[in-house]
Amino acid sequence: MNSDLLYQIALTLVPNIGNVHAKALTNIYGSAEEVFQAKRKELETIEGIGIVRANCIKAFQNFSIAEEEIKFIEKYKITPLFITDKNYPQRLLNCYDSPILLFYRGIADLNSSKIIALVGTRNNSDYGKTICEKMIEELNDQNILVVSGLAFGIDTIAHKAALKNNLQTVAVLAHGLDKLYPPQNKLLAKQMTEQGGLLTEFMSNTNPDKQNFPRRNRIVAGISDAIVVIETSTKGGSLITAELGNGYNKDVFAIPGRTNDIKSEGCNYLIKNNKAALITNADDLLENMGWKEQKKSSPKKQRELFIELTADEKTIVDILQQTESIQIDELYFKSGLSSSATASALLTLEMQNIVTALPGKIYKLT
Repeated sequence: MNSDLLYQIALTLVPNIGNVHAKALTNIYGSAEEVFQAKRKELETIEGIGIVRANCIKAFQNFSIAEEEIKFIEKYKITPLFITDKNYPQRLLNCYDSPILLFYRGIADLNSSKIIALVGTRNNSDYGKTICEKMIEELNDQNILVVSGLAFGIDTIAHKAALKNNLQTVAVLAHGLDKLYPPQNKLLAKQMTEQGGLLTEFMSNTNPDKQNFPRRNRIVAGISDAIVVIETSTKGGSLITAELGNGYNKDVFAIPGRTNDIKSEGCNYLIKNNKAALITNADDLLENMGWKEQKKSSPKKQRELFIELTADEKTIVDILQQTESIQIDELYFKSGLSSSATASALLTLEMQNIVTALPGKIYKLT
């Protein structure tokens, strides 16, 4: 049995140890197993852990639950993704409350270069359906990964349209991979495992309870470059996803609707309060994200920089010299720098007119 996975699953089961604490402990000790091997007194001195949480770790005995989960994972060929794995969605690393462990069935690359989340109401109008289908159709040559939540309405329309247009699509679930909600989407989910995937932070035997959906929404927001809200009321779950996206510093967009249409109240609210940029089609999205294909110019000689750079600044410049442009999350990943160090280096380089910031949090050499 995979001992690393055993301790990784066990760490998610320890009472009073949530994702934030688990990530902090993993950063300190390097692995979940080392967390369990740590001395009680040592754990007690860690900020945020203290006596109560240290006792919870040292008293944990329910490894049999983790063993059963490993049997389920192996039987159904599920891929566990711990936060230190290279295939773990790197965009999620910049979200303070990202899951320490994910379970995945599918073939899509969760670190694709372009990922958008399309979300909206479960009770869509014909207008919302048409807009969603048309937008995805217009993106069919962009090699974009489409993410949503497999719910009725806009989510389902987005997944189906992505499959129809040969785009990979991933559903983030609010339950374990031993069940499917809503059950009417069972066939759709099967197709998605062959042209995308199913992703969840929940172990098997976890039901789609009400409190799981906001947790699901934070993964939808965190894994994406951009969030597009098609239709939603002011109390819809899509509004939660949009708010989470803003908190994660993601690009959030909304399709406007009629002022007296309850299904568009949420979109209009986001636009009115500058919580989402107004778009009406795929071209608007590509323009805002800096994803529109630019005409290729004649190759330029690699520039020589005569400005003295810090080590962090040089790291950023070296990466940018190897590509025309790069999105901020990919820059974090390639540089190995913290988000604050990267932001500081980019600001200095912008002030020196070495780096230019583009829409969609994309950077290139000036």
